[in-house]
Amino acid sequence: MRPGRPFLVAAALTLAAALAIAGLARAAGEPLEVDLNARFIAVTAGFTGVTVDLYGATDGAGDVIVVVRGPPMDITMRRKERVAGIWINAASLEFDNVPGYYHVAASKPLGEIATPETLAASVVGVDRLPLAMNAAVAAPEASEWRAALVRVQQRSGLFPQQVGKVFFRGTRLFTTRLVLPANVPTGHYDVDVLLVEGRHIIGHRQAQLEVRKTGFEAGIHSFAHERPALYGLIAIVIALVAGWLAGLVFRRI
Repeated sequence: MRPGRPFLVAAALTLAAALAIAGLARAAGEPLEVDLNARFIAVTAGFTGVTVDLYGATDGAGDVIVVVRGPPMDITMRRKERVAGIWINAASLEFDNVPGYYHVAASKPLGEIATPETLAASVVGVDRLPLAMNAAVAAPEASEWRAALVRVQQRSGLFPQQVGKVFFRGTRLFTTRLVLPANVPTGHYDVDVLLVEGRHIIGHRQAQLEVRKTGFEAGIHSFAHERPALYGLIAIVIALVAGWLAGLVFRRI
């Protein structure tokens, strides 16, 4: 097979799907239709990340914004301080319902597409995420904690810093690529697609994506969460046996 052939085949299939969606949009009289080339992602031991193609069609003029939100998580942030020459955790704060993954893509710079009020109403942009804390903190300190959380998520690749690009194929068909890193959390993902015209949202569609562990790892994960006490006991027994066997081997060497 010639180099680049798989890419051309994938592009052709994506274009064909987008054309089909465009037909559905016109038939249904809807301003916007979208779909994903995969709705289930299996996470195995060799999982290194995955890309998912989103494609869609509009029934007229407008720009497109795509917002991907991963499963909500509780995240504890810790602040280190140096005490007697040793760095220790001096303070901590828990954030509730933080998206496990958050990414935005758009056909143009966000400021050119919509008003700040429109973007805020649809929670478009990391700086507009609520990031609720479970304790009362003074405003300046709260801002520092939020900024630290965003930096951690960005370094992990879970809050991509760059706004992704939505590409139009002609005036109505569009595509974008979602890149999920190897450490992406499992669970339910909402993919919201907004059609914007005159700096206001005129259409909205949502697609769902599931990321799940499969195989042996999934069984271990489920067992650990469903029976934590028994899982901990088995882990201790395995560690003791491994230590005893290692000691036996070294005594004979």
